[in-house]
Amino acid sequence: MSLLPRPTAETLPFWEGCASGELRYQACVACDHAQFPPRRHCLRCGTDELVWKPAAGRGVVHSFTVVHRAPLPVFKAQVPYVIALIDLAEGFRMMMNIRGTTDIRIGQPVTVFFERLNDTIALPQARLEE
Repeated sequence: MSLLPRPTAETLPFWEGCASGELRYQACVACDHAQFPPRRHCLRCGTDELVWKPAAGRGVVHSFTVVHRAPLPVFKAQVPYVIALIDLAEGFRMMMNIRGTTDIRIGQPVTVFFERLNDTIALPQARLEE
């Protein structure tokens, strides 16, 4: 069983951005709504006129949990780890790990970085801003 993401036609631009160190999100041409995860239509107005934009990679912690018991053996060496919902500055929300600490508070600012898993896949991760 592979735990690596499997890019689809809809998500490929996102994963290509991650591999090159750029966080990308979809924006609606008609109403400028920022959305993630990628979809074929705007969630706000329904148009299919969507473009990909680069995000600055900065946000704040919306919510989080600290995982103390690994859900699968492959994650056992990583516990404890933080899974968080991050509100990005551009107006969309993403789930990602916060690396480097388990001492987290809602509202703390974070910066996104990328953890390379292989030649084509890099995962967006967050770290607390100093």
